[in-house]
Amino acid sequence: MLVNVALVLGTFLFMEGVAWFTHKYVMHGFLWSWHNDHHNHHKGFFEINDLFAVVFSLTAIGLILAGVEIPELAYLAWIGAGVTLYGFFYFVFHDVIVHRRVKVKIDTSGRYMQRIMSAHYIHHKVHTREGAEAFGFLYAPKKYDRPVKTAKAETEAKSH
Repeated sequence: MLVNVALVLGTFLFMEGVAWFTHKYVMHGFLWSWHNDHHNHHKGFFEINDLFAVVFSLTAIGLILAGVEIPELAYLAWIGAGVTLYGFFYFVFHDVIVHRRVKVKIDTSGRYMQRIMSAHYIHHKVHTREGAEAFGFLYAPKKYDRPVKTAKAETEAKSH
């Protein structure tokens, strides 16, 4: 039981590194064509960028199914659960809280929320494939400690 919990939590933590790497080298790299609409204005609720969530979801489903169906690979189900848990937190932070794709009132006044939101708004100051910074989703270094209103205002001023 403890090993399973460790697999879920370890995978959850590892996924921030996977997400950072994917964001920097894949989304802002060879699959910029999928990610571009996320950095620029677009019509409609869905973005081509949402295909990344589909890819990660299918990966998690595959891991869980393999772990359930093949007893020798049962640990994969727990790894898939960790990927799913990360995906849930990513969705809530990125899509619900930061980009407000789902209209829900959430208190973002805490230091942690202010830091990661500030980092994300700074990331969105750049509307091109190159030159962006702050590729993490659930972690940001202390250098991004600044009021979100300041970071968001700078981002919006630059985009107009």
